[in-house]
Order: sequence, then structure tokens, then C-alpha cells
Amino acid sequence: MADSNAPDDRASLQRDVLVPMEIYKVVTVFSMLIAIGLVVGGFLVLDSATDQATAETEDVNVITALLGIGLIAFGGVVYVFSTRFQPEAMGNAKDDTNQDTGNG
Repeated sequence: MADSNAPDDRASLQRDVLVPMEIYKVVTVFSMLIAIGLVVGGFLVLDSATDQATAETEDVNVITALLGIGLIAFGGVVYVFSTRFQPEAMGNAKDDTNQDTGNG
């Protein structure tokens, strides 16, 4: 009988991008810096659009506020995309079949 987890394993392999360790380190460092910069910048833009959350509703600059929210969302997308990369040398613990399934 075939393993019932086979389709999930194939889907997991399709989502992961195996790269050499050096590329993984570069992607991880720069994507985190970019994501953090975008999120912090997005909050600064949003803060400026709402005049530090003290502006009346009609005084809020909607375009700038949407730009800030967009920057925050794009920072999240950059982070999520960077998690797809996996170094060739590192395995995935959930794929290790030699682990004991007992709890004790």
C-alpha cells in the first residue's frame, strides 16, 4: 500500500527551493533586512499619514496611509517568500524517518 503522506511530501518539495549554504545565508540576511526595513518604514509612513494617530478621520491622508499598509504587507510577503529557501546541507526534521515516534 502506498504511503498516504506522499502527496504532501511532493507538495513540500515543490515549495522548497534547495540552494547552497552560501546563497541561503545571503538570502536569509538580506531578505530579513529588507522585510524589517519595509515593515518599519510602513509603520513610519502610516504614522505620518495619521499624524501620530491624533488626526481626525477627515484629516487622514488616505493615499499615504494605504502606502504605509502596502509597505507593511509587502515586508510580510518578502519574509514569507524567503522562508521557501532551504540549504542543501540541512534536512527537514519532519522528513526524517529515523526518529522514534514514542513520547518517552
